[in-house]
Amino acid sequence: MSDAVLDHSRQSMEQGSKSFAAAARLFPAAIRDDAWMFYAWCRHCDDEIDGQVLGHGAVGIDPVLAGRKLVELRERTAAALAGEPQTDPVFTAFQRVAARHAIPAEEAMDLLQGFEMDVEGRRYDTLEDTLDYAYHVAGVVGVMMARIMGVQDAPTLRRAQDLGLAFQLTNIARDVVEDARGGRVYLPGQWLDEAGVPRDQVDQPRHRQAVARTAQRLVAAAEPYYASARWGLRDLNPRSAWAVATARGVYRAIGRHVSRSGATAWDGRTSVDKAGKLALVGRGALITLWCKTLDAWREPPPRPALWTHI
Repeated sequence: MSDAVLDHSRQSMEQGSKSFAAAARLFPAAIRDDAWMFYAWCRHCDDEIDGQVLGHGAVGIDPVLAGRKLVELRERTAAALAGEPQTDPVFTAFQRVAARHAIPAEEAMDLLQGFEMDVEGRRYDTLEDTLDYAYHVAGVVGVMMARIMGVQDAPTLRRAQDLGLAFQLTNIARDVVEDARGGRVYLPGQWLDEAGVPRDQVDQPRHRQAVARTAQRLVAAAEPYYASARWGLRDLNPRSAWAVATARGVYRAIGRHVSRSGATAWDGRTSVDKAGKLALVGRGALITLWCKTLDAWREPPPRPALWTHI
């Protein structure tokens, strides 16, 4: 029997994020369906604030209107969490997932706080400032996704946060020029100052080499978080670990491509082609096998002294 809410969510993810959609197919059916529904809510909230459609064609909207939309998103999200009847398939989907997996209200609101940072035009002077933003728009998404996969213990939730942080640092490096054209600069301002790049000129071609070096620093900063996240795989069921390992490989490959490409990284949008994704699916399977066998017999190393929100 067709489920209109689930169908709407699946279409949203397939159009909004091909990288995540490819990895999500590896989840067990129940987790995959909930991941689709959860993603639909995340995507909708982001689109509302950015004035885009399914993650594409961001045009930006008036800050006053964006502020009103943010208030509405908070009210509708709170209503969904409170169990009030929903008519919009996006919030119906989120309500199902939040109730099924006991997603804390503060985590859902943390994501909306990240969008508030965009509405306010917050400045990011240090790497820690950028990581704080990354937590609110991606790290907490990793935490909530871990809950959907059945994770409850704090150490594994923290590893899930780390993967979300790594993903967002990669996204910032990949999209730095496009974001700057829209008036948003997430690279640490201190790094730009050191590179001699005025913060309002990040998208200018004459600064491309310096911006590339700064983006390379950000890609390098993501690596310890990718490494930390790997140790969370052993605590997931095998299919979920495979999906997460594959997504981790895809995003890490994007970051490495940005780093290798230097000043030409933004001549087109960096992505992983179909053959590359298939290879990373295979690699993800091998990493999962390793984590569920050899790593299972070892005590995980202490999480490095990395920035963390949780």
